[in-house]
Amino acid sequence: MGPNVLDSDDIITRYTGDGYCFPLEAMSVEQAAHYRGSLEREEQRPFRSPQEKSVFYGAPHYVLPFMNEITRLPNVIEAVKAVLGPNLLVWEASLFIKEATTPGFVSWHQDLTYCGLSDYSEVTAWVALSPATPHSGCMRFSPGSHRGEIVDHRDTFNEQNMLSRGQEIAVEVEEADAVDVVLNPGEFSLHHGHIFHSSKANGSQDRRIGFAIRYITPRMKQVSGQKPFAQLVAGEDPMGNFLALTPPTAIMQQQDLENAWRTMRIQEPVFYEGLAESDRPAT
Repeated sequence: MGPNVLDSDDIITRYTGDGYCFPLEAMSVEQAAHYRGSLEREEQRPFRSPQEKSVFYGAPHYVLPFMNEITRLPNVIEAVKAVLGPNLLVWEASLFIKEATTPGFVSWHQDLTYCGLSDYSEVTAWVALSPATPHSGCMRFSPGSHRGEIVDHRDTFNEQNMLSRGQEIAVEVEEADAVDVVLNPGEFSLHHGHIFHSSKANGSQDRRIGFAIRYITPRMKQVSGQKPFAQLVAGEDPMGNFLALTPPTAIMQQQDLENAWRTMRIQEPVFYEGLAESDRPAT
């Protein structure tokens, strides 16, 4: 059986043991090129405000029907269900784009550090729309690091760091043991919210385009008690911890933008907890 053929038992074994699983096939190379083309065409449109641009890259599944489609692709859903079970919500999804030959990087961190969620029943599917290689700055995982709890992080505010606070793990990570998450366009990886991961700068002549989709189970909730929007993509939601949101039907509709911005404003204090307003990036 090839590495891209979905097998629930294999996914569970690898995910449980390592904290990640890759490569898996979300779509064909041709489909990935189609989605990339659609995205890059929409990138050429003028943004009417900084908030609109923030939503476009930080929550594209709210406002771009074709990006919402990716969150619901059968291969991706079935792989996530193998780990989390039959009921799935998309809590957050964002684009991670490194332009060709640019210095942007992502420091070693754990995703659930600043999410403000009540549990760790979360899986990130990272979908490649362009080649993700060591040269282009693919993700790197520290195998088995998901078995521990969240460790201390420190904020660096490094201008080249693509994370919101430039946060990095305040413990040493053994670089020699790190695994490069090499993905072809149309492939994806799954990783645990506690896994140590990072990525280096893109030294290639092509953009490195990744779409990170964060799936949760309905029993999860925001510890703040607030209810942001989330999208049910599999099964049912008997808990109601999040406000239900339907997929967008057209590109950049005003109501979809407002829904996205409302949720991003709810999550912002969580992501920037402990920071003064003056230390938060402009939106």
